[in-house]
Amino acid sequence: VQLQASGGGLVQAGGSLRLSCAASLSRFSMYAMRWYRQAPGKQRELVSIITSDGNKNYADSVKGRFTISRDNAKNTVYLQMNNLKPEDTAVYYCNAWRVGIEEYWGQGTQVTVSS
Repeated sequence: VQLQASGGGLVQAGGSLRLSCAASLSRFSMYAMRWYRQAPGKQRELVSIITSDGNKNYADSVKGRFTISRDNAKNTVYLQMNNLKPEDTAVYYCNAWRVGIEEYWGQGTQVTVSS
């Protein structure tokens, strides 16, 4: 199983990026998909989740700025990030999760927001 994250980069504060995560999962639609991030010296934190039913949730720090979505036909989950702030700088990881069954991680993509 592979989760390939892409779309990171360097952006100025107030800018936008769209992360993508393509998953080689045979039953992608059955997985909850999550985005995590880890900044230098900090613990990995959950940014957003979209369930197999399409329910979404966000960390308080990104509510109103980030939007998670999925395209089951393409086995891909997205994270649209708007109004980026320097504190959003981190490596972003995608995660595929079936509760109590299995979990997979992508390799991470770097997001750097300059002030």
